[in-house]
Amino acid sequence: MASVQIITISGLAGSGTTTVCDRLCARLGWAYVNAGAVFRKLAQEAGVSLAEFGQRAEADGCIDRQLDARLVEQARASAPVVVEGRLTGWMAQRHQLPALKVWLQAALAVRAERVGQREGKPLAQALAETRKREASEAQRYAAHHQIAISDLSVYDLVVDTECCDPQAACAHILARLDQP
Repeated sequence: MASVQIITISGLAGSGTTTVCDRLCARLGWAYVNAGAVFRKLAQEAGVSLAEFGQRAEADGCIDRQLDARLVEQARASAPVVVEGRLTGWMAQRHQLPALKVWLQAALAVRAERVGQREGKPLAQALAETRKREASEAQRYAAHHQIAISDLSVYDLVVDTECCDPQAACAHILARLDQP
């Protein structure tokens, strides 16, 4: 995969995607595209709050398709690039982008603890909010994309970030990137 110019990093909230992306980009000197930032930009362009845009996205699959199109466009224009987002592996697969598709995973309790620490929330609250968010996202991805978020079949590499720190996760990804 040494000729790959796009790495997608996906995972549920608290799995470490942003941390791993930051470290990969620093190590490789590659550009970085974040689906959340692109989503926020689309909300701004639509002239609505992020919360309102998120509600619209739940009801209207066109917003997710618009997000995907923008991500694909930016990935192609910015390569070499690391693209972070829940569905970026699926997006690369469906748009035939030559990418190393990585999924980061960790147990719900571990991810909720990380989210709670990041957002300054008690564990019980972070756990409840993470469960609710994931249920909503799973429903949205199934309805608008026909994707079961638990289906990891499109990913080239799955890294358990519960068992390794961000540096080790990056090492796994870089090792896979260097494979012929």
